[in-house]
Amino acid sequence: MKKGIHPGYYNTKIICACGNVIETRATVKEALHVEICSMCHPFFTGKQKLVDTAGRIERFRRKYGIKEQNPAGAPSA
Repeated sequence: MKKGIHPGYYNTKIICACGNVIETRATVKEALHVEICSMCHPFFTGKQKLVDTAGRIERFRRKYGIKEQNPAGAPSA
């Protein structure tokens, strides 16, 4: 490796919203804050967890002017 062109490689901590702390090495010195880790992710735990995605669909609909569709057979207001 050439000297002086690669980023530093530091000991850092990854802190999850569930409280789990993982110590690893990365190119950033600060602690990394994440929402989901392997201790609380539904794939690894086998339990369903609701991930906060509120606002994404509404924001998409507002951005592109898409109206809410009524289910089939429901009277429209």
